[in-house]
Amino acid sequence: MAGLPLSSRILLFCGGLTGAAGIMLAAAAYHGDSAVLQSAALVCLANGPALLALAVLAMRTAVATAAGLAIALGTLLFAGDIAALSYMGSGLFRMAAPVGGTAIIAGWLMAALAALLPASRD
Repeated sequence: MAGLPLSSRILLFCGGLTGAAGIMLAAAAYHGDSAVLQSAALVCLANGPALLALAVLAMRTAVATAAGLAIALGTLLFAGDIAALSYMGSGLFRMAAPVGGTAIIAGWLMAALAALLPASRD
């Protein structure tokens, strides 16, 4: 791992945490019979593997790094807001989920763009 760029290591770290959070939220949703937590789990489980893939692509283009950071932040806001609402009775802050969802969508669009751009890092 020491040979990987910092941006790739950060995205791998975020992807691992996001995947773990998805499994924990899925277990909590199952045991608590919560459709709300199931939604948060699905968001994490969809975006965790994407972050792992973007970590590899980040070695070739900075757009992939930006995409991964947008997805990671968006997932934290979106799933975090849903989980906070479920556990604490109120969300993280007003508009956290919409801002997070928008960041996730933007990140996925940047990921698509990164796939089409020529490599900017060698």
